[in-house]
Amino acid sequence: MSDRFVVVPVGQGNEQCSESKGAEGYSIEPQDAVPVLEYSREPNRYGDGMPKESSPFINNTDNDKGNLYDGKNMALFEEEMDSNPMVSSLLNKLANYTNLTQGVKEHEEADDDEGPAKTKKPVKSPALGTLIGVYLPCLQNILGVILFLRLTWIVGTAGIMESLAIVVMTCSCTMLTAISMSAIATNGVVPAGGSYYMISRSLGPEFGGAVGLCFYLGTTFAGSMYILGTIEILLTYIVPSAAIFKAEKKEDEAEALLNNMRVYGTCCLTLMSLVVFVGVKYVNKLALVFLACVILSILAIYAGVIKTAFEPPDFPICLLGNRTLQNHNFDQCLKTMEVDNVTVTTKLWSLFCDSPDLNATCNEYFTLNNVTVIQGIPGLTSGVIRDNIWGDYGPNGMLVENKHQVSEPAADTSQDIYMPYVANDITTFFTLLVGIYFPSVTGIMAGSNRSGDLRDAQKSIPIGTIMAIATTTFIYISSVILFGACIEGVVLRDKFGDSVKGNLVIGILAWPSPWVIVIGSFFSCCGAGLQSLTGAPRLLQAIARDGIVPFLQVFGHGKANGEPTWALLLTGGICEIGILIASLDAVAPILSMFFLMCYLFVNLACALQTLLRTPNWRPRFKFYHWALSFLGASLCLSLMFISSWYYALVAMLIAGCIYKYIEYRGAEKEWGDGINGLSLNAARYALIRLEEAPPHTKNWRPQILLLLNLDSDHTVKHPRLLSFCTQLKAGKGLTIVGSVLEGTYMTKEAEVKKAEQNIKSSMTTERTKGFCHVVASSNLRDGFSHLIQTAGLGGMKHNTVLMAWPGTWKQSNDPVSWKNFIETVRETTAAHQALLVAKNVDSFPTNADRLGQGTIDVWWVVHDGGLLMLLPFLLRQHKVWRKCKMRIFTVANMDDNSIQMKKDLQMFLYHLRLDAEVEVVEMHDSDISAFTYEKTLVMEQRSQMLKQMQLSRTEREREAQLIHDRNTASHAALNDKADAGPDRVHMTWTKDKFLTERNRNRAEANMGVRDIFNMKPNQSNVRRMHTAVKLNEVVVNKSQGAHLVLLNMPGPPKNRGGDENYMEFLEVLLEGLNRVLLVRGGGREVITIYS
Repeated sequence: MSDRFVVVPVGQGNEQCSESKGAEGYSIEPQDAVPVLEYSREPNRYGDGMPKESSPFINNTDNDKGNLYDGKNMALFEEEMDSNPMVSSLLNKLANYTNLTQGVKEHEEADDDEGPAKTKKPVKSPALGTLIGVYLPCLQNILGVILFLRLTWIVGTAGIMESLAIVVMTCSCTMLTAISMSAIATNGVVPAGGSYYMISRSLGPEFGGAVGLCFYLGTTFAGSMYILGTIEILLTYIVPSAAIFKAEKKEDEAEALLNNMRVYGTCCLTLMSLVVFVGVKYVNKLALVFLACVILSILAIYAGVIKTAFEPPDFPICLLGNRTLQNHNFDQCLKTMEVDNVTVTTKLWSLFCDSPDLNATCNEYFTLNNVTVIQGIPGLTSGVIRDNIWGDYGPNGMLVENKHQVSEPAADTSQDIYMPYVANDITTFFTLLVGIYFPSVTGIMAGSNRSGDLRDAQKSIPIGTIMAIATTTFIYISSVILFGACIEGVVLRDKFGDSVKGNLVIGILAWPSPWVIVIGSFFSCCGAGLQSLTGAPRLLQAIARDGIVPFLQVFGHGKANGEPTWALLLTGGICEIGILIASLDAVAPILSMFFLMCYLFVNLACALQTLLRTPNWRPRFKFYHWALSFLGASLCLSLMFISSWYYALVAMLIAGCIYKYIEYRGAEKEWGDGINGLSLNAARYALIRLEEAPPHTKNWRPQILLLLNLDSDHTVKHPRLLSFCTQLKAGKGLTIVGSVLEGTYMTKEAEVKKAEQNIKSSMTTERTKGFCHVVASSNLRDGFSHLIQTAGLGGMKHNTVLMAWPGTWKQSNDPVSWKNFIETVRETTAAHQALLVAKNVDSFPTNADRLGQGTIDVWWVVHDGGLLMLLPFLLRQHKVWRKCKMRIFTVANMDDNSIQMKKDLQMFLYHLRLDAEVEVVEMHDSDISAFTYEKTLVMEQRSQMLKQMQLSRTEREREAQLIHDRNTASHAALNDKADAGPDRVHMTWTKDKFLTERNRNRAEANMGVRDIFNMKPNQSNVRRMHTAVKLNEVVVNKSQGAHLVLLNMPGPPKNRGGDENYMEFLEVLLEGLNRVLLVRGGGREVITIYS
């Protein structure tokens, strides 16, 4: 049974107190205003302003620690002296400075607010299997231009062994990437978008946007490479006579070829773009034709290799000495020949001699050496593989020579560049060949890009992609070995087939005719170029419609049917850049960088998800491991720098800029990415590490808890406090912005959220980086106490509290505001946290202000850890305060050596590496003035009067409660009769008791009022007021024009009865100063002279 306690009156009659004005209750008089007692700087009536020794206010030996602290000047700080020494004593201890303390279509369609309206079409059930849907598209995308145009040259230049190393490295890279990609692709549905979708949803919008654009640039430059390959086949092997620019001299051939590539490449790009714009469906229909060309070409190569074992084709190579000759302008590899028993010169003679006569002047090397004919394709059984095992690198212009042929060197080699020799057109080295070859293994994303068309994407993508890579790896490895085993080394190193009458080198190996390879490779390059121009704009459109890169929004629009018109225009423009480069060998490393970066992040995404073990990471493909993914990522990064370190840096710079841009603009997408999980794990690890030990003094910086007051509409009352916090922190360290609403969270939930939004908005406006925390509490006092105790997490907790001075504490009828302030000061002291109190905070500068020449004045009265020294240094790091100079003032008493103090302080600042002017202010012992005495008296009278008013208010409230109880007594008595029992407890007021208590309180109040005008001030308060007045006079005299004054904040009295006097002391101390920051240390050293 529960006990009920009620307050009821005993009398039930119609008696009413004489003060009663009606049945409803007492009429309550208006509350009295808070008295404001005026004072003037005049001698008071109690003395002449010069108290003598006999005065009880000076010589009284009260228990107020007066005997422990000698002197009046620093009485305001006397309770600090046990823990915080005077600066003079500190400097004495620090004289030797050795004893300082050391301390495209996605499932998030709701996010897609842009793009043309889409009409719903009937959903067709996907029907593609692994072979048609994944394997063959990957095969077609992987095998391409490099295989047909450059693989033979790479084998001849690098040799079989190093070529195998290149193939193994690159194919291992793509295989590891395919394993990672398979894990991601089978972890749920992957809509169109391929690698971009996978990376962005795994690593977040910043990485997704950066890598997505890199993938787009890689695809676009791949289009350039395929177009250049198409034009190279056309002009070199199909219709050489179609060249617009023709070289008159041999040394101009390279430049003429590049110009032809530019002209024809631009025309081809324009034509392909029109085809894609008008009829992309025809491109898709021709895909089967292009695939057939690739497969037939591969089969023709293998058939030709097999045929060489029995019947090698007849492709004679003409050598002069050991030098390979371009076989364009002569038919027979002879200097002279017999015609009708007459020795005549051949066309070859005319190329090296100044006339066809036998006595003509000829090139010296031509004269010294004989011509030799060798077979370009000796065949599988010839043993030529031994000559092609190792590479033959060389500079641009190096002649292609057969080392096994006899040669007589000529003394003069200056004319060699004008002779019809086969020579290197670029400087060759291993890493260059890696960059040129890598595009031949790209294209592994083709299966994941069409996952929406697959019958079982989670089964088909891993199997089809890995099988395609295994197939192409076999093709490449076997091709390297077979090319080296069948073709003569000088022919392999002949990039454009000049020694075999301008035939495609791989074509002369094919069966039944070189034209099979030429035509097949031509259509294969055309198809690949069209597919790049089709896929790249859609990828860009998908990125643009995601909305994570704002300046790309325009490229999300297109034709009514959704075709990306604007994206196609941009793609064509970027393609044109690659075509203007005009060299296949120069474009290939560029797209290698972008594809490698894309593959790098696919591997990282898989490794990250695996290590974090996120609950949603459940791939159906089980044959993956984080170590394989990291190995793949490392291989990708290594290949980037192996291929071209400067291209790698440029690609990483582009990706980094895009990443920072997306981060700066604030990507608002939330895709449940792994970076958030990584951030949480890293934060947890860091917090656990921070928990192990407090930060060292060298690492100490103010981690701020900013206590804000809110208006009635829950907006920030002092936004300049946020500005000051921004200037003090400069984006470094921890900032927690907290506030309290009165009430319970259940009733104030909406208001708490609104307040948080308002504070976050103000933080954004004032550029304050940190966290916001608003709590609901039964009263402000408890709420701020909870924030001070619980804000932060683990080792990431605040060590400094920043708040505004309660400027209206005198005008307020309610003492709660200044009592809360003092209790906050006490709590921060108890928690060993520093406290910063900004007075006149609304006059502090905004972040847009730039203070001119001025000073930040530090008044160093007691040493409390060096925070006073550190704060101006931190403020001057911000552009608002950068031009301000720092001045440090310290106070010397009569027994201090001011000159030595100044020297010691200057030396101390020198070791602290702080630039500041130093001034020692002497405060001589002086008698307490009448003004000080009068001011103390007024302060105590006001305090006493407020107490009397508080008692009077309490009495009136009690009378009102009594009348209310009497009026409801009869109703309560009727309702409670049935419940009355022995367990009931009556807490009652009788009429006589009430009248007696009221008269007694009134009598006491009247006596208290008479005593106010007869009271004498407490000696301790007089001395404290003397300190405040004298120190204020000195500070105002020296620092009234300073931009900011920093001052030690005295601690509150240990006896809570003097709290209001403490506020008055601080008010007097700060009188006449504009911007003031009161500083109270946290009890530890925060600055050190040691490195």
